[in-house]
Amino acid sequence: MTASARPTQAVILAGGRGTRLLPLTETLPKPMIPFHGKPFLEYLVDLLREQGFERVLLLLGYRANVVQEYFGDGSGFGLDLQYSVTAPDDLTVHRMRTAAPHLDPSFLLLYCDNYWPLQMDRLWERYVRADVPALVTVYSNRDGYTRDSVTVDDAGYVRLFDRTRTAAGLGGVEIGFALLERSVLDLMPTEDALFEEAVYPQLAATGQLAAHMTDHRYYSVGSIERLPLTEEFFRRRKTVILDRDGVLNRRPPRAHYVTEWSDFEWLPDSRDALRVLADAGYRVLVVTNQAGVARGAMSEVALLEIHERMKAEAAEAGGRIDAVYYCPHDWDEGCSCRKPAPGMLLQAQRDFALDLTRTTFIGDDERDAEAAEAAGSPWMLVSEQLTLLDAVSRLVQAEEAVRNA
Repeated sequence: MTASARPTQAVILAGGRGTRLLPLTETLPKPMIPFHGKPFLEYLVDLLREQGFERVLLLLGYRANVVQEYFGDGSGFGLDLQYSVTAPDDLTVHRMRTAAPHLDPSFLLLYCDNYWPLQMDRLWERYVRADVPALVTVYSNRDGYTRDSVTVDDAGYVRLFDRTRTAAGLGGVEIGFALLERSVLDLMPTEDALFEEAVYPQLAATGQLAAHMTDHRYYSVGSIERLPLTEEFFRRRKTVILDRDGVLNRRPPRAHYVTEWSDFEWLPDSRDALRVLADAGYRVLVVTNQAGVARGAMSEVALLEIHERMKAEAAEAGGRIDAVYYCPHDWDEGCSCRKPAPGMLLQAQRDFALDLTRTTFIGDDERDAEAAEAAGSPWMLVSEQLTLLDAVSRLVQAEEAVRNA
């Protein structure tokens, strides 16, 4: 039965030697590899605090003192940090068994080498709805980012967990961020093993392991090859995503389209808004539904020419548009990119290593709002009462206030 109270304790598995990261891990444990002056683990700790967690239990082994000396009791990071330390070569069943007396009735379990922009309200809602003792977060992996490790059924339950990633029919990868009842520890074997390899297949076999599916990429320190992408992700370059018609230019009537440049009419102050964003150091990405391509009103070549002219005039006004994403499909084709589906935002996320939970989307109708909600992005609505210039001025001022606080 699902726990009734949202957990306030997170547990991080952080004890391994990190041999795939040699020589970096000769002196540092894996989660302490730095990015922009902060260890990877600090980004996780900050995320947990932002999402309402009060206590973090770190299960350490290899070079535990490095972590303990950096974080101390957690007071400097706004959390209560506790430690359970075992031998460097212990596996995670032993680490979990040793930590068991310190675990709450329900808790969030993380791997120390994966960062995913957790939105705890959504994870908790899915967990409560699933009504099972365990839930794991599963990256859909539609882009082939890594090798699949699970099979998830249509109802959203894990039916197969294969850490070897060799079984047929796998689709998605388990990335941690698991909500667990402490009772699942009863499934651990007496001998030492990897916790997820020992426990998750048993839960899956009995329909007791739910999946929270996500299309938002996770970032890791799991291998040397992943570090440059993780470095770019944690750069957190300021970015805003804009709808086109009704935000930058005057929206044509329903079922009519901007088919050539002479049809494109900038809205008042929209180029000024792009200049404000450029001056403040923001990247600007545009996402737009353009069913006129599928309906034969214009060619993709013509659409691309419009966008090149749009970018050129934005630059002439002192602004910039870094990329334009468009959906050429008809209203009823069932694609994943046409808003209110979030496909274009998710493609931008992958292309630019964005954290969509920190990337505002500005649009002008309910489809934009639904796409933002599905992608997990903050959302602003422009209207006759709130122009794009008003919206970006508020955004820039809010960002400056946070930076100067």
